[in-house]
Amino acid sequence: MTDRDKTFFITTPIYYPSADLHIGHAYTTVAADAIARFQRLQGRRVFFLTGTDEHGQKIERTARKAGKDPQAFVDEVVAGIRRLWERLDISNDDFIRTTEPRHERAVQALFQRLYDSGDIYKADYEGWYCTPCESFWLERQLVTGNCPDCGRPVERVREESYFFRLSRYADRLLEHIDAHPDFIQPPSRRNEMVSFIKSGLDDLSVSRTTFAWGVPVPFDKRHIVYVWFDALINYITAAGYPDGAGLSALWPADVHLVGKEIVRFHSVIWPIMLFAAGLEIPRQVFGHGWLVLGGAKISKSRGNIIDPHVLMDRYGVDAVRYFLLREIPFGADGHYTEDALVARLNADLANDLGNLVYRTLNMVERFCGGRVPAPGDAAGCDGGLPDLAARAVREAGAAMGRLELSAAIESLWRLVARSNKFIDEMAPWALAKAGDRARLGSVLYNLCECLRALAIALSPIMPRTAQKMWEQVGLDGRVEERRWDDAAQWGLLPVGAATRRGAPLFPRVDLEAEAEAAAEARVAAPAGAAAPAAPDKTTAVGGADAVDTVSIEEFGRLELRVAEVKAAERVAGADRLLRLQLDLGGETRQVVAGIAAHYDPAALVGRRVVVVANLKPAVIRGQESRGMVLAAVDGDRVSLLGPDQPVALGSKVR
Repeated sequence: MTDRDKTFFITTPIYYPSADLHIGHAYTTVAADAIARFQRLQGRRVFFLTGTDEHGQKIERTARKAGKDPQAFVDEVVAGIRRLWERLDISNDDFIRTTEPRHERAVQALFQRLYDSGDIYKADYEGWYCTPCESFWLERQLVTGNCPDCGRPVERVREESYFFRLSRYADRLLEHIDAHPDFIQPPSRRNEMVSFIKSGLDDLSVSRTTFAWGVPVPFDKRHIVYVWFDALINYITAAGYPDGAGLSALWPADVHLVGKEIVRFHSVIWPIMLFAAGLEIPRQVFGHGWLVLGGAKISKSRGNIIDPHVLMDRYGVDAVRYFLLREIPFGADGHYTEDALVARLNADLANDLGNLVYRTLNMVERFCGGRVPAPGDAAGCDGGLPDLAARAVREAGAAMGRLELSAAIESLWRLVARSNKFIDEMAPWALAKAGDRARLGSVLYNLCECLRALAIALSPIMPRTAQKMWEQVGLDGRVEERRWDDAAQWGLLPVGAATRRGAPLFPRVDLEAEAEAAAEARVAAPAGAAAPAAPDKTTAVGGADAVDTVSIEEFGRLELRVAEVKAAERVAGADRLLRLQLDLGGETRQVVAGIAAHYDPAALVGRRVVVVANLKPAVIRGQESRGMVLAAVDGDRVSLLGPDQPVALGSKVR
């Protein structure tokens, strides 16, 4: 094995900092991180690259709209991206920005090289351009006159341009794909790209003159290098290009991990650029599927983004990582819902893994004084766990090597499930009561060994949880510094290690109870606020209790209307909730309110109240709630708000 074969070079796409990133970007990056962590456990020297693609007309226009210089604009967004990756425990070895001097040098060097070899030439360009995608399109490629990738309008562009001879290398690329079937994965993406290439490749416009935010063409400063041509070069920039010695230590990349919408750039344009430059092409381009919300891809342009910070605040970092990697077979599209995330958390993490860790260590503490017992020679007390652990780790490792992340987790969860069943079968509490120390010690040792093996094997998926498991089972150091094969070997846990049982790793989430509490909190909040402002959100203006100000436009988004209570009753099983039927003037709404401790249901009938009519519907204790009644709160007293004189039902409150 050569030194280069001992290295594993994996990349994410470099993200466009036109706005904060969303859960779809987190999905790609968490997947790359899990693969990188697995390869480190395999003993390989990993180089994990991510970063930002900061040039182009879209950035220039967005910055101008925000009243900022493009560099200042991207600096702010990039700082937020770095914070997100730190919070998600992304273990990247380099973070490249296309505005860095090292990258401008690499772009200009490659552009010059291709120009000198005759693969770049000057001509006039006339065609269609999608600014949001930064993509050129021919008339025949448009879909109902719009961009075939994002569906938005395109602009007619006519200008002098430098062109790259993409068409010259089409046959060579097809030959490479045929000889290396794993180059584009999964197979469905490979088939798409082969079809695309065979349909005919046109030479690519690789410079622009209508804006200035980008890398200047080295021999013609009136031209800016096309943003995609610029961006793709980041992978060899980070590897040391144009320094040949540095490049040879890392290049070619083992895996470019990208979303399926940009596979064409990475598996057609990029390898042809490398062919023309006389450089090796990446070993694999893997195009994963999309996270889908409500039938549409989650994206900034569609406005249906999910903020990963919000999910981490509520459920924890490792729960979010686990869900992203477990829920979706890697390569396919997956549907995101918060209910699905909570279901995974409760079933897999709280009930299965968390319960296994807590029960095992609790019994070691109770029956063995908090020390890992000796396994003894008692027959039939391993439940087949040693063989199953070795098989699960071996299968999970093979799946990780194929980038089948969900399948890898499934293999490990068979060990989790069997371990939980083993506890029920062997009933260690009964063995302790009977004084059967030999069998008890064997059962608990084997369970602790499962936790040790699982800590190693799960560390690429949930690094924080794995470290907690490692420490709780009585081991020191960093679990990520072990080797993958250590998880498959049995008997490595030292007898007598002091266990350190902690709180349950993953408390269950009760959405109905949370919704009930939220209903009570909302009725106490100011109009339009989710809850009273936290102390760090107060301002000096207006006194110590003043909260952040809102604009008149923000306030105008609330639709406040007068309604009359037509019926009111208590919600079964919920001491604090009332179910109200409200007449908004020709429309009847059901609203669940946390006011049962303050109002008798019968006394509310006929009362007029103010309701937030455009609040997102919620299900609270099995009851749909379509709005929120407003109330003033003074200590323990709650007083519903309403008009002080007769007004028509449905009247707007301004």
